[in-house]
Amino acid sequence: MVLEYIIITIYTICLLLIFMYALAQLNLLFNYLKYRNKLDDSPKFDFNNPEEIPFVTIQLPVYNELYVMKRLLKNIAKIDYPIEKLEIQVLDDSTDESVLTTAIQIKKIKALGIDIQHIQRTNRQGFKAGALKEGLKTAKGEFIAIFDADFLPKANWLRQTIPYFKDAQLGVVQTKWSHINRNYSTLTKIQAFALDAHFTLEQVGRNSKGHFINFNGTAGAWRKECIYDAGNWEGDTLTEDLDLSYRAQFRNWKFKYLEKVETPAELPVVISAARSQQFRWNKGGAENFQKMIKRILRNKNSSFKTKIHSVLHLLNSTMFTCIFLVSVLSIPMLYIKNDYAHLKPYFYSMSFFVVSSLIFFVCYWFMYKKIYGSGFKNFIIYIGAFLTFFSIAMGFSLHNTIAVLEGHFGKKSEFIRTPKFNIKTIKDGWENNKYIKKRPSVHVILEGILALYFIFGMYSAFIVGDQGGDFGLFPFHFMLFAGYSYVFFKSIFSKA
Repeated sequence: MVLEYIIITIYTICLLLIFMYALAQLNLLFNYLKYRNKLDDSPKFDFNNPEEIPFVTIQLPVYNELYVMKRLLKNIAKIDYPIEKLEIQVLDDSTDESVLTTAIQIKKIKALGIDIQHIQRTNRQGFKAGALKEGLKTAKGEFIAIFDADFLPKANWLRQTIPYFKDAQLGVVQTKWSHINRNYSTLTKIQAFALDAHFTLEQVGRNSKGHFINFNGTAGAWRKECIYDAGNWEGDTLTEDLDLSYRAQFRNWKFKYLEKVETPAELPVVISAARSQQFRWNKGGAENFQKMIKRILRNKNSSFKTKIHSVLHLLNSTMFTCIFLVSVLSIPMLYIKNDYAHLKPYFYSMSFFVVSSLIFFVCYWFMYKKIYGSGFKNFIIYIGAFLTFFSIAMGFSLHNTIAVLEGHFGKKSEFIRTPKFNIKTIKDGWENNKYIKKRPSVHVILEGILALYFIFGMYSAFIVGDQGGDFGLFPFHFMLFAGYSYVFFKSIFSKA
């Protein structure tokens, strides 16, 4: 009975943590719905007055981006801003032939009279954070706009964002990501689904109530003074953007999220690229939780509610660990439930997962209909999109759990960049991309085993107990089987 009680305890704690996170998401939805029609009366620079237009530096941190550098630089050269008040820094840590092609493109842009610098380091110390910090030493701008290599800001991007910095306490302006290849495949669709929820529900929901939000590493602008005041970029976590965001808000700098300003970008089209990105984001979240938790709890300038949201924000990736444990333990729980009738009261905890799932379903629906519109037809499509997203997200839970545990236990790893492809439609090829990881991770084998494990879970529904089976967890186990099977087969065959 000791083992059974241990399983029940772990299972229940994980379900309660997921439920708490779901309640926080519901609160963010309420915040979002209250704020969405609010008039923005923020002070702004008057760009009709040349004296109010500040100097801006655009930083482009890149590393071995052979396939997208030309596209990136041609796009940045079209930025509509007074040429005498604009500087572009290409922070190039590349070690391949892209260095030469980038240099050629930069020379062409310089010929147009644009102030563009090709900054190269002798080492990758601090990775992206180190490159940004190095560029900051010579940056002329009072404000620093940052774009990753796969982002394509519109020509008026600076004119839509920089004016808000008239508020002297504003440290960061972050814009919404949009996706140029959203409909390329199932993989890109589920990535877009998750990111849309973050950039609609979470960023607005937190920012509207003054809770901590995060600069998303790209498609945003910083006040240079804010970066220095917060302690500058640090490379001791894999999510340097989240790290500096929290340190800046501890110093009482304000952040502004602009949902209506969209910055197009490319989603990873191959699962190995998505896996590396997910690993970095989830491990970085756990690293930042360990780094920030004491400062959050001791911060005298934050309300209790802001502290709760901050803790759950940094534990976002840790929810994958809870999902993984709940899923693995659900099959033993199925047998315990049917073998020990006197433990029946404990199984009311199972309802927490159903309630949590319904909360996520409702929250994501508001995000979905904001983008695609409401109506019965779209709602039916949404149900399929949500179930697909939920299944595959659970299929990633082992992979993300390993990342989270490494983050919490302090295991250091290199910053693995996400390969870029310059792909928009299914006609575009990616198979010859030199940056694709050719050999799948050993974790993929475990994901295949888990797919088989949940086949056993579905089979168990027919044989447990003496009342003709128990099918309460059957849909859950089917979704887990589908999710792990998808991740396993796509990882083995490296298909988009």
